[in-house]
Amino acid sequence: MPSKSSARLAALTVAAACSAASTIVLTTPAHADSVRIHDIQGNTRISPFAGKQVTDVTGIVTGIRTYGSSRGFWIQDPNPDADPATSEGVFVFTSSTPKGVAVGDSVTVGGTVSEYPGGTASGNQSLTEITKPTTTVVSSGNRLPAATTVDARSVPAAYAPAGDTTANGSVNALPLKPAKYALDHYEALEGMTVRVSDTRVVGATDPFTELWVTVKPDENRSRNGGTVYGSYDAQNTGRLQIQSLGATADFPKANVGDTLTGTTAGPLDYNQFGGYTLIASELGTLKPAGLKRETTRKQRSSELAVATYNVENLDPTDDTFAEHASAIVNNLKSPDIVSLEEIQDNNGATNDGTVAADRTMAKLIDAIVAAGGPTYDWRSIDPADKADGGEPGGNIRQAFLFNPERVSFTDRAGGDATTATDVTKIRGKAHLTLSPGRIAPADEAWKNSRKPLAGEFVFRGRTVFVIANHFNSKGGDQGLTSQYQPPARSSETQRHQQATLVNAFVKDILDTQKNADVIALGDINDFEFSGTTRILEGRGELWSAIKSLPRSERYSYVYQGNSQVLDQILISPSIRRDCDFEYDSVHVNAEFNDQISDHDPQVLRFRP
Repeated sequence: MPSKSSARLAALTVAAACSAASTIVLTTPAHADSVRIHDIQGNTRISPFAGKQVTDVTGIVTGIRTYGSSRGFWIQDPNPDADPATSEGVFVFTSSTPKGVAVGDSVTVGGTVSEYPGGTASGNQSLTEITKPTTTVVSSGNRLPAATTVDARSVPAAYAPAGDTTANGSVNALPLKPAKYALDHYEALEGMTVRVSDTRVVGATDPFTELWVTVKPDENRSRNGGTVYGSYDAQNTGRLQIQSLGATADFPKANVGDTLTGTTAGPLDYNQFGGYTLIASELGTLKPAGLKRETTRKQRSSELAVATYNVENLDPTDDTFAEHASAIVNNLKSPDIVSLEEIQDNNGATNDGTVAADRTMAKLIDAIVAAGGPTYDWRSIDPADKADGGEPGGNIRQAFLFNPERVSFTDRAGGDATTATDVTKIRGKAHLTLSPGRIAPADEAWKNSRKPLAGEFVFRGRTVFVIANHFNSKGGDQGLTSQYQPPARSSETQRHQQATLVNAFVKDILDTQKNADVIALGDINDFEFSGTTRILEGRGELWSAIKSLPRSERYSYVYQGNSQVLDQILISPSIRRDCDFEYDSVHVNAEFNDQISDHDPQVLRFRP
């Protein structure tokens, strides 16, 4: 999966529509108008006034945003109507830093009602706002409307209504049912001041000064205090993104499991990078839970330890080599074989045709030795330039590290970016025709995506086939808060094709040698309950070993407050049959605010 930071930075370059704003200060109120904020918001997601001019909309200023591309202020009507489906708050978009208004001002606002960003291309919901505003300050120092409490009792268990089939599954025109659906509940509070209390952090502070909490502490809790995404129907309704109107330096650096004690309060916003977001004017106090990076046990002499680790666009210019090496040596206990994903070429994102990654690999191996680990050897295949997706110019690929003191690699020459390896029988045993080799690299399933790397290893006289994967990312999928419910997962079409090819290759090995030890592992970019995993598993050719863990420990990645599986190790029947294996998802990155990768490595130990 592409890094969250790179995807977010790209999206942030899309500027909000510009508007002119003016502020007039009067000592007497302007004439009243019948249009109130709840009229503008209406009882659906789209304002009945969208695209229309409104005047003399009254409210109290509850928050002012002076940074970013969406500058403006929130107003809230202190005299609500009796309809729980109509919000009493709205955002006033000024484009530049608002002038002439302060929190507590009573104002009247005129302007154009807009739904931002509008349209259906992204699949996201939109934010109702007033643009091109003219603002009149009527009085100052007014009491702010009371914050609405958001907690486990107020947020419904059901996530979202099914979309309107006559509108391609959109929920936009459906009347809100805030007592029945969580997304409707949040939408009915859009623009209003809300408060949460003593909330546990389920998504660590990220580089964009935001974190995720849950208002439902018992909802699918992980062992470390996160919220596990265990099925498409377990969206976890208690998750809420937190940003701040205060200084960046004052924002807490939180890890999963920490608690924001006391009250966190502010306007409820909606954005394209996580949906409903509490923009805090009051932040709770961070109470650390003392989360520690996990350490797996050392494999016994008779056990083969195989790991997968996405090192997030590693190239020689990065300053994370020592930390990655420490993770491999100290937290993973120097596995015998490590499948690395997102190894970049020797000059990283410089787009000059370089595809070799020998400097990247040598630097990592040297760092591992310096950290007290073994002198690993490595195997990989350089991709064709710009053919495997990822960061432009980086030419990411998978690579094998292996400890030659514990395991040997069977080299069979001829493998390159475009030549496919195959399975052959020699003296009754399965072997690869090319090792290392790529699986069906010319197939359309791998267009702009990483091709699987297959290798043949020998441990204590027993051959083990390892297939390193990095499947197509989830880019382009509609988010959980999409206006389309259920959201479309368009990216999985390519992953299903990729999984079909890998399963077929494993089946060829097992048809040739029924008891062969086969491991397919890597960044599968899909969940253990997904269709992608079911296709990989086939009719028992493979089994995702992370399912051997308790549900509270099944995750390798945290996205928008959901702890979820993207990295997997799948095993053939000969490895699974005797249950003589151990699996560990080693949580060293995903739950921490100072992560060096957004993925947690996975380790399998077994006796071939």
